[in-house]
Amino acid sequence: MDGTVLVADDDRTIRTVLTQALTRAGCKVHATSSLTTLMRWVGEGKGDVVISDVMMPDGNGLEMLPKIQADRPGLPVIVISAQNTIMTAIKAEEAEAYDYLPKPFDLPELMKRTAKALSAKRVAPAAAKGEVRERPEELPLIGRSEVMQTLYRLIARVMNTDLPLLITGESGTGKSLIAQAIHDFSDRRTLPFVHADAASLIELEGPARLLAQAKGGTLVIDELADLPEEAQARLVRMMDSPGDHAPRFIASSQKDLAAAMEAGALRQDLYYRICGTALHVPALRERVEDIPLLSEHFLIRAENDGAPHRVLSEGAREVLRHFGWPGNVRQLENAVRRLALTARGEEITQADAAAVLGPQSGPEPAVAGLSSEKLSEAVGRHLQRYFDLHGDMLPPPGLYMRLLREVETPLIEIALTATGGNQAKCAELLGINRNTLRKKITDLDIEVTRRRKLM
Repeated sequence: MDGTVLVADDDRTIRTVLTQALTRAGCKVHATSSLTTLMRWVGEGKGDVVISDVMMPDGNGLEMLPKIQADRPGLPVIVISAQNTIMTAIKAEEAEAYDYLPKPFDLPELMKRTAKALSAKRVAPAAAKGEVRERPEELPLIGRSEVMQTLYRLIARVMNTDLPLLITGESGTGKSLIAQAIHDFSDRRTLPFVHADAASLIELEGPARLLAQAKGGTLVIDELADLPEEAQARLVRMMDSPGDHAPRFIASSQKDLAAAMEAGALRQDLYYRICGTALHVPALRERVEDIPLLSEHFLIRAENDGAPHRVLSEGAREVLRHFGWPGNVRQLENAVRRLALTARGEEITQADAAAVLGPQSGPEPAVAGLSSEKLSEAVGRHLQRYFDLHGDMLPPPGLYMRLLREVETPLIEIALTATGGNQAKCAELLGINRNTLRKKITDLDIEVTRRRKLM
């Protein structure tokens, strides 16, 4: 790489790591913990790329992007943030950040994106499109897992495009919620949001009525592959001739549409019209690290609806994490709401959770014989089951790092418990550096204090 990179982050370790890595790659680096200093450097014409955190001691990095673009049109800004929510991704996209990475970020990936930014010839941002309409401050999408971060970035990128959008995922994953959120946060948010069903499409005047109702807003077609042939044909004609106030078409499906097309259940012309831009919503079993966060959210929602105040015990969290959740997030919400009403005390116990979830919440029969089973065999058996759950489809990308994280978290937690929370002993037991252990405890959000109390 060749160029000058401006780094702004209030974490000294991150500044040091990025400075060393970028310098080794051939870049000149200016690093600071102050947005004021960063903006002075930008105003002086320094830097070919900016890497900036969001929450800084003297301001918000995202709020500085418009001024950076005004002072230095085309200067690529890569946003990094520990506030890794869908709103951060959307705001970074709206502020025309060159890229966005959630913390903890993968250093090689950040280096690759920095190299791309240095070599890119950025065009000046488009002129403002007029007054921005008001919208809610938060999106009802929850999750800090890697697969959800990827989904957030994709949503931010496609939100204001006019291309048809396909949302896929199992029942209960939140496809309808995402369709509604994309509309509510897009430039079409003051226009109608209309659902089309088979009956309205088959009616003689149905398509014209749907287009009139949508009036340039968003038209959603649920479970595309389940539409009868006649409805599919009418939908194709609607998409080809939507009139003067064309809506944005969003379709959803639980099924593999490519397989449905090959089986003759879905028209080929409809398939190619609707799936130009696609979002896949991961199943809950593919992001188990989000289950505690989702559960806390649903408990708060239940309390707001009149349920007693409840908190989850560590045992209850483990039961929820190890359940299969065939009904995904919708099933989790229903279970947590039930727990909020039926738990015997303020703290929801492991027994409370097991009683609500039933037999599947207990250990699998095959696990009982692990004393004679090699660890590699047990891991292989669970991995095969994970692949089998996806049928003919492959799991989402990023499987290697996701699985490592799933193994790493319980390993460190169990080791900490075994050593009474003594991090020096735990690091020695694991055979890793104590500073490495501390970083992993922080990155994996492992509750050391609670584990000490349990001893």
